[in-house]
Amino acid sequence: QVQLVESGGGLVQAGGSLRLSCAASGRTFSYYSMGWFRQAPGKEREFVAAISSSGDSTYYADSVKGRFTISRDNAKNTVYLQMNSLKPEDTAVYYCASRPYIVAVTTVSGYKYWGQGTQVTVSS
Repeated sequence: QVQLVESGGGLVQAGGSLRLSCAASGRTFSYYSMGWFRQAPGKEREFVAAISSSGDSTYYADSVKGRFTISRDNAKNTVYLQMNSLKPEDTAVYYCASRPYIVAVTTVSGYKYWGQGTQVTVSS
């Protein structure tokens, strides 16, 4: 069983930055690919970014490409999401997810473990 705990959410003005962290339990973190998803009120959960188990491959939703960066530190069992140039439409609950495969995917159904989420609110 893998447990994921997100942190780093909060309230920020448009144009600002936040860095989300997701700490994972277990000794095999380096064998898991990771993803970040978000869900705004009344909307479905959507893909934001993903990273392979080694960190060599990353993937982004078009809406965040060039503004968000996903990274991981396998020694610390942690994945990060650096969010720059934030917009009001980025407001959502952000979820960290993991899957026991080296290749990352961009679909909600592709992930086995989920964190509890962290709220990000961007004011205009």
